[in-house]
Amino acid sequence: MLVIKTARKPLTKARRPQIGLAVAGGGPIGGIFEIGAVRALEDAIEGLDMNALDVYVGISSGAYVAASLANRLTTAEMCRIFISGDSDQLSFRPENFVRPAIYEYLRRLSGAPRLLLSGLAEFARHPFNLRVSDSLLKLGSLLPTGLFDNEAIERFLREAFTAHGRSNDFRELERKLVVVAVELDSGQAVRFGTEGYDDVPISRAIEASSALPGLYPPVAINGKYFVDGALRHTVHASVAMEAGADLVIAINPLVPINTTHASALDKNSPASLIEGGLPTVLSQMFRTLLQSRMQASIPKYESKYSGSDLLLIEPENDDSDMFFTNVFSFTHRERLAEHAYQSTLNDLRVHRRKLSPILKRHGLKLRAHVLDDSGRTLLGSITSKPPRRSQATSRLHRALDELDLAIERGRPAKAKRKTPARASDRAKRETSPPARS
Repeated sequence: MLVIKTARKPLTKARRPQIGLAVAGGGPIGGIFEIGAVRALEDAIEGLDMNALDVYVGISSGAYVAASLANRLTTAEMCRIFISGDSDQLSFRPENFVRPAIYEYLRRLSGAPRLLLSGLAEFARHPFNLRVSDSLLKLGSLLPTGLFDNEAIERFLREAFTAHGRSNDFRELERKLVVVAVELDSGQAVRFGTEGYDDVPISRAIEASSALPGLYPPVAINGKYFVDGALRHTVHASVAMEAGADLVIAINPLVPINTTHASALDKNSPASLIEGGLPTVLSQMFRTLLQSRMQASIPKYESKYSGSDLLLIEPENDDSDMFFTNVFSFTHRERLAEHAYQSTLNDLRVHRRKLSPILKRHGLKLRAHVLDDSGRTLLGSITSKPPRRSQATSRLHRALDELDLAIERGRPAKAKRKTPARASDRAKRETSPPARS
């Protein structure tokens, strides 16, 4: 499904159009959908280089997609890493996302003797005033704050962003990257990558942004704890608009399902979600909340950012594949990525007439031969693997790419800025992550 918000005050030709990407979360399967979608966009829109946008905004799994693109990891290479598994650059292991948080379990259980002694002392003082509700609340402190460990995820991201000429430092990127998380103790959104929050390693910021309460423990950064950025807003497209983006492409992979509609179209859907029990009911509630907040934000964008166009890509509300696939299952990722690729191409095809003038004013246009190719596939669109590069040649190619981009935009190439010689900053990047709660 493609939602289009047209700018009320379109861009004039006085300056080069600024283009931004805002990618929401959605767990591993949401990330797979997003990879398929960005690959389709790059294939079908002439002039759209997903590695050369002006601003990238990401939350949770979307933060990895955004950070990878900002770090010049191509859509083709992302498909090789996460879909086909034949990348020469990175070895992706799905089990990293579902490792039990053993340290968190042990740390919480270590408090059991203290809690038991405290309870016995309280009972001795007030033997006839025992409240079950109070006891249950105290026992709650023994429960882990997350089922799975996200340290392995951070290590994988750190490896990805420190190899082949890429960077794990916001300040060294040519393009603006913002990763949104929520500070646990204040409930406020924090934009890593902006001033005051740009000294945090990108991998650590993504780990914080994807720490969905209940699944992953909160992440400690500079003495504060952070959780999933989706707790405040669904996509945070406004961050890209505030940064000056005239066109924002937003992707939200999680939407509620309409089982009546899906059943009428003979799709694989039960008559009622109640048949799936509590997990299915909670999934529908969570997705409904995310989409309703997204829909509520669009009128605000129209009034506050009247000069920006917005293209929002979401699954259809009868998309049983995206709803009923386990968000932590990687077994069917090739099928789902292909599904996302095809559905995005279909959205562009259906809205071709309305999209063309919008894209034109941003220097873009649809590729008719791609949209009209009924046999085109995701993996079929990827050419053979490029020659394997060493670290040195990767850095050289990256520098040449940046020079080409700077010449095209008519400004000096940005030299990689050496970070200030602060021991605290170096320690954050060079030592292992701090303990978490």
